[in-house]
Amino acid sequence: MSFRIDRVVTSGVFELDGGSWDVDNNVWLIGDDHEVVVVDAAHDDKPIVEAVAGRKVVAVICTHGHNDHVTHAPQLGEQLYAPVLLHPGDQQLWDMTHAGQAFWKADDGQRIAVAGTEIELIHTPGHSPGSMCLHLPEAKALFTGDTLFVGGPGATGRSFSDFPTIIDSIRDRLFKLPEDTRVHTGHGDGTTIGTEAPHLAEWIARGY
Repeated sequence: MSFRIDRVVTSGVFELDGGSWDVDNNVWLIGDDHEVVVVDAAHDDKPIVEAVAGRKVVAVICTHGHNDHVTHAPQLGEQLYAPVLLHPGDQQLWDMTHAGQAFWKADDGQRIAVAGTEIELIHTPGHSPGSMCLHLPEAKALFTGDTLFVGGPGATGRSFSDFPTIIDSIRDRLFKLPEDTRVHTGHGDGTTIGTEAPHLAEWIARGY
């Protein structure tokens, strides 16, 4: 079977700044019948392992360090014999969940080969200092974590986040991509670059 993108939805709790919120997370599997990259290891490793279905895992890539996106990353990496990648800008967030546990450093522009195509990592700070998006030009796909959603940017009202920075990331990095690029988000439904780009000024005006 050819290249495909699979989604697994897991449920759990996001915790930061003394608050907690029940959340559903999108966990993405990018690959084919033989190998796969896992995007975000959230809440429960069992359904993720089941979706991997014995394929070689090239990497577990964390879009950012908030606990709801990395809860099971070290365990999953160990279980599936795969490196866990995270931008070092989110070291402090990672340490809140996995203090003392190592990860592989992800860099802006880094390319990861999987299933006959390439994933390019794009550093998009704002939701967190180390937030990353994953771009697959051949597949016209973008995985945005919590940087871009249907109707606006990810939240910036908590520690380690900044609204002007996330706007810069979206405008200067993501909205430069082709309009027909499909956006696969960290929570909820997907969208396209062409659908969201015309609304940038509205988001700036409302301030979130």
